[in-house]
Amino acid sequence: MKLKVCGMRDTENILALAGLKPDYMGFIFWSVSGRFVNSKTPSLPPHIKKTGVFVNATLDYIQSCIHLHELNAIQLHGKETPTYCQNVKQFDVEVIKAFSIADDFDFSSLSPYEQFVDYFLFDTKGKLPGGNGIKFNWSVLNGYASQKPFFLSGGIGPESMDQIRSIGKTDLPLYAIDVNSKFEAEMAYKNIDLLTQFKDQLDEL
Repeated sequence: MKLKVCGMRDTENILALAGLKPDYMGFIFWSVSGRFVNSKTPSLPPHIKKTGVFVNATLDYIQSCIHLHELNAIQLHGKETPTYCQNVKQFDVEVIKAFSIADDFDFSSLSPYEQFVDYFLFDTKGKLPGGNGIKFNWSVLNGYASQKPFFLSGGIGPESMDQIRSIGKTDLPLYAIDVNSKFEAEMAYKNIDLLTQFKDQLDEL
């Protein structure tokens, strides 16, 4: 099971987290977010995929951020179309397309995206495109019939491990766990001790 830690900004905190060797580290390039990154980010070890999170951004903005911040993956959290995802894919990065999940979500709506993205990400439908800090009803995932691997996000904290274990025992192609606010000491600053304990448990799955 892979781990993505999102919403990073503080250089010292970023480097401390890098020592924990998460698989992905996320940086938010959406100005509305309280975790918005507006300065140069430090380089990461090659085993960590540096991920930029965008919401309905221009392709030029994404491309400039890829070069400036040395991004390996792009997470799209807005209303981006399959063609848009295809265009981002041409920047030679992984493409993660996020979808906001409610109880009535229609998973068949994802099929046009499958050939243009590497992964889906399922987050909680809320006031914001992401980062709402609440968990959706994971039983809705029983309606997911695709084999496209996905990230699971939305209000995941240390107390979520038992549920993660349960999903890990199913046939669902759960690829990674995406965490953010539940591991913060303050906005955009992560509690490394909590994350260490969580990652140790995740590595056992």
